[in-house]
Amino acid sequence: MMTLDHRWKDGFPKIGIRPTIDGRRRGVRESLEDQTMNLAKTVAELLSSELRYPNGEPVECVIADTCIGGVAEAAAAADNFKKAGVGLSITVTPCWCYGTETMDTDPSLPKAVWGFNGTGRPGAVYLAAVLSAHAQKGLPAFGIYGKDVQDEGDSVIPEDVKEKLIRFAKAGLTVANIRGKSYLSMGSVSMGIAGSIVDDRFFQEYLGMRNEYIDMTEFVRRINEEIYDKEEFAKALAWTKENCIEGPDNNPEAIRTSREQKDQDWETVVKMTIIARDLMIGNPKLAELGFGEEANGHNALVSGFQGQRQWTDHFPNGDFLEAILNSSFDWNGIRSPFMVATENDSLNGVNMLFGYLLTNTAQIFADVRTYWSPDAVKRVTGHALDGKAAGGLLHLINSGSATLDGTGE
Repeated sequence: MMTLDHRWKDGFPKIGIRPTIDGRRRGVRESLEDQTMNLAKTVAELLSSELRYPNGEPVECVIADTCIGGVAEAAAAADNFKKAGVGLSITVTPCWCYGTETMDTDPSLPKAVWGFNGTGRPGAVYLAAVLSAHAQKGLPAFGIYGKDVQDEGDSVIPEDVKEKLIRFAKAGLTVANIRGKSYLSMGSVSMGIAGSIVDDRFFQEYLGMRNEYIDMTEFVRRINEEIYDKEEFAKALAWTKENCIEGPDNNPEAIRTSREQKDQDWETVVKMTIIARDLMIGNPKLAELGFGEEANGHNALVSGFQGQRQWTDHFPNGDFLEAILNSSFDWNGIRSPFMVATENDSLNGVNMLFGYLLTNTAQIFADVRTYWSPDAVKRVTGHALDGKAAGGLLHLINSGSATLDGTGE
């Protein structure tokens, strides 16, 4: 069976946990060392047990080697995080600390601070002070504070704090995962759709992503020159014939395509699917076939296929490639879904990417085509809507990007 191990060859960003502490010695810091470090360990255990990377593996956390009581230890933690591949940081403390000396100042990392709401130590005071410092320095941080006061030394994370830690970690990992990756534009603007006018400033400045572009003729070249894994194609075509039921041809008889043409179209759409995936993430098999450049791909975490109309007036459309790639399985079995926007609608592609990385689930992209009011439904069908549908229905339908995960009964 073909594997896609190369897809995540660069690994995933880790979560850096920063236990900050009151730097004063002679009994002050010493009395807080164990509690502070244990708080960091508890947070790391929570996140690693609750969160998963897109390949299904548990999220990794890196805890600073020591508690951070001053700028030297803050710098050491920052250096350690860079070497370890940390993509976001969470500062935790049960006590007062020196704000600007202990804060995370790496401008590239999303940050959160949990100030323990305890009876004996003013962790909440540190939280307020260090968030002010973050604001003054233009380094945004997400503040986390439990609504209920806890006993000093309590190592339990309250439920409301758990929720905030997990929500921040999911969002921070999403930011870290997309940084440096690409949006691959396969084709250009589809039928005047504004979303498929790819705004490179948005991707670069807001998301920290690259933009890559190929013309749709690259699909023709790869089909004609057979730049794809022929063994995988044979397997994929057999799987498709067995599992994908062909619908009726509702065209007028005069313009219906022949059985021979339909069979050829099935072969073409399967090849398009393999080629689109290879364009996104590369394929080591292509290097074995003598196509070293093509084997690298475009490091794309999300892409879009223009299709309409320059392609679809002559070739089969992109619905099959989009539906299959956006799903969490194909002829090779279960795998992480790919984000491919129909009609190269890059803005919807980004929304799909956010939804995927925040939930680890395949995404349904659909247009709101029609609102069916209760009166309209009754006029057409004679049926009176009730229950959840009492206020009417939204009719959602679209071309390819709706994952097959969303079509089951």
